[in-house]
Order: sequence, then structure tokens, then C-alpha cells
Amino acid sequence: MHVKYLQLKDFRNYTELVIELNKGTNVFVGDNAQGKTNILEAIYYCSLAKSHRTNRDKELINWNGTEAYIKLYVCKTRLDKKIEIKIFKEGKKGVNINSIKVQKLSELVGSFNVIMFSPEDLNIVKESPSYRRKFLDIELCKLSRRYYYNLSQYKKILNERNLAIKKWNTNIDIIDVYDRQLSEFGAVIIKDRIAYIEKLNILSKTIHSNITSKSEVIEIKYLTQIKELDNIQESFYLLLCKNRRRDIETRTTSVGPHRDDFSIQLNGIDARIFGSQGQQRTSVLTIKFGALEIIKELTGEYPVLLLDDVLSELDTKRQEYILNSIKEVQTLITCTGVNNIRKYLNPESKIFEVMSGGVKEIT
Repeated sequence: MHVKYLQLKDFRNYTELVIELNKGTNVFVGDNAQGKTNILEAIYYCSLAKSHRTNRDKELINWNGTEAYIKLYVCKTRLDKKIEIKIFKEGKKGVNINSIKVQKLSELVGSFNVIMFSPEDLNIVKESPSYRRKFLDIELCKLSRRYYYNLSQYKKILNERNLAIKKWNTNIDIIDVYDRQLSEFGAVIIKDRIAYIEKLNILSKTIHSNITSKSEVIEIKYLTQIKELDNIQESFYLLLCKNRRRDIETRTTSVGPHRDDFSIQLNGIDARIFGSQGQQRTSVLTIKFGALEIIKELTGEYPVLLLDDVLSELDTKRQEYILNSIKEVQTLITCTGVNNIRKYLNPESKIFEVMSGGVKEIT
């Protein structure tokens, strides 16, 4: 799978842009704040109808425009995709796939997959569990519309339960109905997450060993308050019942997949607490490449790889690992200079210079 061409109108700092991409490596070179990341953001947006940088879609519209437009032509093994997205200032968006209007965003998710690796991804290791849950949910939604549906239903019921327990005259029978529903959808979510983490852990061991020249062993474990994993649904329900009084007092739901986490250990030590900046960055690199391999294994095609200004953050050995590992993957790289990676590029690779919202191919 690869992106053949990208067209933008009034997206970020681009009033008009059309570029044709190579199915191998594409490098976007330029100073900071010229629009390199905006190109990757537009491609990412066509995968999930969400930006990786902001939750406010109207920020994607050019200051002088009334709406933003993205058009992406994706070549796939079975059926090529033409993805078109319009983003309106009032917050709405319209999505077409092969000129057919998408009624639900779940129809877009999974039709075109990308893996994004940016400096902000260090938060997956360093910051709160919400960043790690977000990573898991995004990757699983790409692979399964069933997971997307279960997660949407779980969030809806969780919100209704939280609203109910905030009332002083809470009806326990109503809470029990919510608990039954939460345990049903939550159990499936936890099972899918555990299966994904187990697969990611296996792949990551080999990847991390190669990156670190076998000096480190990585271990990824899913963390949940639900201990009886042979019968997750019933265990989850009983735990919700046990915590009802406390939940009513604190006015929030204290257990469930919305509270779960996963740990990353290096040689038996928690990378979040004790890992150096370099170790944490390498852990993220390992996880991202593991996620890329899982998509290839389950869909038969590699996703498009987006590397946003990350090579400068890595030492030479890790740069070499990335650039030697992307030969079968369409990759878009942003950087301020190309000299350090030029020797890894093949004659078919494309290099683009980005300057003030303009893009010019360098031959």
C-alpha cells in the first residue's frame, strides 16, 4: 500500500498543493515552521479523520479559507482508494471514499493505515496511562471495526453511568443496568487489548534486541484491576458492584478499561520511572515498529510510515536501524537536512524542499 498523490486546499499554511509521491522513501527538507509536518498531518488525517496534533478541526483550515480540503489517492493490493475530506469551520467534516459519502467515521478507519512516529510520542512512555490507552485504542481501531464499535458503546455507557452517580437520588437498579452493560463491552475491550499486547510483546523483543545490539530486553505487560482473566465479564461486574459506594462518593467510575494501563520494562526496570531519555525514545521506536509489523501480519500490507522530525533525536545506530528497515514500506520523512541520510536513499527516492507553504521536488 502506498500514497500515489496528495492534494491540499486551504489546509494549514497550504492554499493549494498537489504532490506525487514515490512508493518508497519521500523526504521533506526545510527549516522549522515551513509546513513539513502539515503534509504528514494531512495524510494521517485521512486514516482516522483526526489530527495527531489538535482536537479542534477548525485549526486545520487556512486563515484565509472557509474550509479545508484533502484528497489522497492510495494504491492497494486489492482495491485502490480515493479519499476526500472536507473540514468546515463550524466543526463538521465530510468524508468520501471512491466518491461515495461515508455515513459513519468507522467506515473510514482501517481502509487506509498509517504509523506516525513524532517527538511527542515519547509521551507514550513518559506520561500518564491515558497516552498509552490512546495508543492501544487507535491501533486496535485500525484493525477491527468491532473494537471501534465496542469502544464507542463502552464510552457512551460510561458517560451515562457517571452522570447517574453524580445525582444524590441515585437509583441503584439503574446503576446495576449500567454495570451489566459496562462489563459486557468492557470485557471484550480488555480481551482484545491483552491479545494485542501479547503479540506486540513478542515482536518487540526481537526489534528491541536488534536496535540495542542485544544489550536490553524489553517486556510489555497489560495492567488491569480485574484479576480473574478467565472470566473477565463477571469479574468486572463484581468489581463494579464492590466499588459502587465509593464511586457514588467520588462521582466517577473507578475501575474498567478506561483506567487500565500497560507497563514497559527494560531489563526488568520500569522504563517510565527509571529509563533514560534515550532508552525511552528507543522503547517508543520499538513499539511503533512492532505496531507496523502487526498491521502487515493481519492485513497483508504494510501501512504508510510517517516519521516527523525524529531522526535528529536518535543516535547514528538507531537512525541506521530505521532507514534500513523501511525498504518495503512507503515512508515520509521530515527533517531540516538530508546529508546524514542521503546514503540510505535509493535512486527512486524523492526529496522535496518545503518553504513557506510551497513544495518543490529536488532532482
